[in-house]
Amino acid sequence: MAVPSVRAGAVKLKGNPVDLRGPALKVGDAAPVAEVVDGSLAVVKVGGPSDTVRVFSTVPSLDTAVCDLETRRFNTEAGKVPGVAIETISVDLPMAQKRWCGATGVTAVRMLSDHRATSFGDAYGVTITSGPLTRFLARAVFVVDRAGVLRHVEYVADITQEPSYDAALAAARAAT
Repeated sequence: MAVPSVRAGAVKLKGNPVDLRGPALKVGDAAPVAEVVDGSLAVVKVGGPSDTVRVFSTVPSLDTAVCDLETRRFNTEAGKVPGVAIETISVDLPMAQKRWCGATGVTAVRMLSDHRATSFGDAYGVTITSGPLTRFLARAVFVVDRAGVLRHVEYVADITQEPSYDAALAAARAAT
């Protein structure tokens, strides 16, 4: 599979533009299928049709304040949205994700790692290709309905900012 093109300046890091590899997805697009790994290092395919509505939250690293805050918030919200699976994807190693979850008590969000090939990042247009966070994933939220169609897409304008939780969760509720 060819690596998608670079989108220049699509998001910022502390006000400085960074480049992203991959398409700029939009509501109504088919959710690409990508391979990531779970906490047991098993390959997991995400995207496409599923028996549940999914929220994919991409973060640069759980070991940063905003990523920590975002993942904890989605963990709190996960039990309030029946029929919706919330998955956080980063390039953190699965062992680091497991350690972080254990230390923070996060149990309702499924942690997935894109560290092997940035397959998810490239397919969803969130792999950073410039600046100090090169190869990390930009902050974004995608809501995918059961048919595999994107119902909400947010590429957070500045990686240091939180996403619009209310908009993502409203889209997830509407998709159920």
